[in-house]
Amino acid sequence: MSFSSVLNSFSVSLSNGLRIPMLGLGTSHRGGYCHEAVVYALKDCGLRHIDTAERYGCEEKLGEAIRESGVPRSDLWLTNKLWPGNYGYKAARKACLDSCSRMEVEYFDLYLMHWPEPMTPGRSNREVRAETWRALEELHKEGVCRAIGVSNFLIRHLEQLKEDCSVVPHVNQVEYHPFQQPDSLIRYCADQGIVFEGFSPLAKGQALSHPTVRRIAEKHGRTPAQICVRWSIQNGVVTIPKSTKKSRVQENCQVLEFQLDDSDMAALAGLHDGRHVSWDPTNVE
Repeated sequence: MSFSSVLNSFSVSLSNGLRIPMLGLGTSHRGGYCHEAVVYALKDCGLRHIDTAERYGCEEKLGEAIRESGVPRSDLWLTNKLWPGNYGYKAARKACLDSCSRMEVEYFDLYLMHWPEPMTPGRSNREVRAETWRALEELHKEGVCRAIGVSNFLIRHLEQLKEDCSVVPHVNQVEYHPFQQPDSLIRYCADQGIVFEGFSPLAKGQALSHPTVRRIAEKHGRTPAQICVRWSIQNGVVTIPKSTKKSRVQENCQVLEFQLDDSDMAALAGLHDGRHVSWDPTNVE
């Protein structure tokens, strides 16, 4: 079996039967996209899961990188996200189709509402979220989005969406690393058949210098980054580390070659402090 096959055999089923690879490559704005790194991840490392967003402003470049890699579109798992500035039924449909056009793809494997708070004054957040979600449900039915989900949603946001709409989100993408472990949200998602996906597995680099992470890395002869990514995956969380360097991409793709023991997992779980959070939706109604 090729390395690519091994890498992508680590996947989890969504409620609609699709399987999402548990390891992906994240992109972002503010210097979070590197053309060479994306091509390298796809062509040389065998990675097949790429995560981006309309907000990041790199859709055209990412589409070019995918074509340059030579990897067939059907072999990829491509996630994109809808920015709140485009919430609402008509705006959401247009934004999704525009994103497809910019990337020169006919569909997304996963399309997410990026944030629970719409940018729509004069209307309730719940009303706008429901209207937007109905647009995503239609795009899903039409095959433009093979799966649909949300990002940064808390339990109350998910409960409202479940009451207001027909399709329960297939995925909820939330910040997740040893310092930030939203266990009640993870349990809720599991109970509802929602796959939990984590971004910022390195806590934006803050976890790399922690003594516990470094001790476990030395124990296994691995890097601190590999320990954090492996911990997330071993907890059953779909994980999308971001990297703009080819060496770091390769490093992240080598986390399936070792396993953390129970004491390692417990030590890392004990680092939760709830303070190292980049995105906090707790005040969003």
